[in-house]
Amino acid sequence: MSANSSSAKRRLLLASDRSDRSTELANILQSVGEVDTISTSDIPDTPASHISGIVVDINLRSAQSVQRVRDKLRTEAYRAMPRLFVLADALHHGSMQAWALGATDTISRPFDAQGILQRIRSAFPDTHGFDTTDRGKALNRGVAAAHEVMVKIFQKLPAGVPLTFSDIVAAENKILKAIKHSSLREWLTTVGCHHTDSYRHCLFVTGFAVAFAQHLGMREDDQRRLARAALLHDVGKAFVPVAILDKQDVLSEEETIEIRKHPRLGYDALAAQGSFPPEMLDVVLHHHEFLDGTGYPDGLRGDQISDIVRLTTIVDIYAALVEKRAYRLPYTHAKAFSIMEQMDGKLDQHLLQAFRPVTMGSY
Repeated sequence: MSANSSSAKRRLLLASDRSDRSTELANILQSVGEVDTISTSDIPDTPASHISGIVVDINLRSAQSVQRVRDKLRTEAYRAMPRLFVLADALHHGSMQAWALGATDTISRPFDAQGILQRIRSAFPDTHGFDTTDRGKALNRGVAAAHEVMVKIFQKLPAGVPLTFSDIVAAENKILKAIKHSSLREWLTTVGCHHTDSYRHCLFVTGFAVAFAQHLGMREDDQRRLARAALLHDVGKAFVPVAILDKQDVLSEEETIEIRKHPRLGYDALAAQGSFPPEMLDVVLHHHEFLDGTGYPDGLRGDQISDIVRLTTIVDIYAALVEKRAYRLPYTHAKAFSIMEQMDGKLDQHLLQAFRPVTMGSY
């Protein structure tokens, strides 16, 4: 199947195990590019150089299909390529499995054609603009490494698989390189259409934190510490009920109480491992503390709050304000900063103003 080659620029590989060969999806995709439909058994070991990305439409409940796709897509050949998975529905478990298989984004049935095309344009550059340089590969490797940490946090940790300090260290080099050699804007664009809100937020916070550290001229060791802390700051949400995390509306009072347990839950889980440095545990436990003592869980004040926590808190709040939410549009950069400047007494205003240039032009 292919679109008119004179008007289409992207070349997309659609791997399908469906009896209808994903005809509906292929027809939608043809609006933005040429589509080559193949069976998952025919996914090549190495994608052709003209392919912009791969769309995978399989039954995630089929162990045979899953294993076949995993063997192909987890190789180095596909690591720098956008990989979009189709879910039977928007269930949390399905998206977790897709990310574990190497997805860089997901869509779900029933299809919203306009939404899918927006995802494709964002995630799959046209062939002429596809960045196959070391710079582009560094960005995709960094995002992939960060995704792997998210899978370990939100899927494996609640199942009893320990998260180790070495898991985080293994990802940090790729993340630092990705943001240093591409840009904050490209990082945010790549992770901004992420299907799972909790993943997307952690990846936003990580991008902003690393860019902030590099803007401040921090030593590389300090950049690494901040990247690790940002990746892990919401680890406790892995122990919050999925129904609350995925709720597409404002939380009730009872749900708010439940989600406010996540700093302590995350701290307890990591402290039990015994391998995480004190400053990382500090961020996990205290990133919702405010200088005036109105934060949680310990009501810390002023000098009781470390610099790395102050910085992470600013980045965390800013990311939450500019992210899309089902119940509200994202705030603009100017509006987000206006809100945070009115939090005088709660946030370190010197750090906040130092953060302003980092976010300028990131959207």
